[in-house]
Amino acid sequence: MGSVIPLKKSANSAYLELKNMLGVKLQKVESLIEQKLKSDVDLIKKMSEHHLKSGGKRLRALLTLESAKLTGYKEEIRDINLAACVELIHSATLLHDDVIDESSLRRGVKTTNSIWGNQSSILVGDYLLSRCFEIMVQDGDLEILQLLSSTSAKIAQGEVLQLQHKGEADLLEETYIDIINLKTAALFSAATKTGACISGSNEKEKRALESYGRNLGLAFQIADDALDYYAKEKFFGKEIGKDFYEGKVTLPLITIFQKGNEEEKEFLMEIMKKDKRTEEDFSETLALIFKYKAVETSLKKAEYFVNVSYDALAIFPDSEDKQILQNLTSFSLNRSF
Repeated sequence: MGSVIPLKKSANSAYLELKNMLGVKLQKVESLIEQKLKSDVDLIKKMSEHHLKSGGKRLRALLTLESAKLTGYKEEIRDINLAACVELIHSATLLHDDVIDESSLRRGVKTTNSIWGNQSSILVGDYLLSRCFEIMVQDGDLEILQLLSSTSAKIAQGEVLQLQHKGEADLLEETYIDIINLKTAALFSAATKTGACISGSNEKEKRALESYGRNLGLAFQIADDALDYYAKEKFFGKEIGKDFYEGKVTLPLITIFQKGNEEEKEFLMEIMKKDKRTEEDFSETLALIFKYKAVETSLKKAEYFVNVSYDALAIFPDSEDKQILQNLTSFSLNRSF
């Protein structure tokens, strides 16, 4: 798979190639989401439209569509419906996330909670989930209904687990992996397994795509968390230090706690216990990040999951679809948007 930080151009092109190939279907997914978010309640309509316009890569929808294509699905309805369903789950969790994190910006755009308040944002997030469940029921596949409903529960458990360990500078790496496995990787793996379910794949293919998605999601989140401390460049509208100021302990902080001396560990414990962290706190933490190469260490860990994700597709015969999904693994690690 090459070095830890290969050229971003090739990583980005893997995503763009997938998006261009599925452009027509993705547009139908977008249209269905817009249709499902219509409401006679004016505030729901306004908030939903604002949230959708804030952008997003629709990566989970693309993974659903492409996994179905890889495993031989030829029709035009179920993959679009269920890709929209997966994306609605993701959108709902983002609305809830922004409330929990008290975020004012997402992708450089004002969050719905910063404009309309927390109560409305939570309720609109619930509305998105209810529309998603309507799609699942209409699809009628009990295996997919079980998969996506249990995934929604996992995401909620991940959020609670992260809150439970907020501000713990001595967080175990295993606990961190548990959190991101629930919060992020669960929906990636559900997206790819759903694609296999749509096409009536055998259990081996379902497990392979589930593994591909889960490990892709782990790599994606670890890289995202590492870039919170990568101050040389502002990636894809991400605010540098956002996780730090919110008191989230991610792999770079875990790394410096593992490698630091007693004084440095005590420093981390104290600042993460604070209700609010300052720019000076962040600056001192960045110095430790650089000292112990914590970003590079984190990206190395992400690369491990990239490799596992890539290898999970080995059971499928060589094809353009397989190659595109394998190429996409580098995007999770090296994207610049």
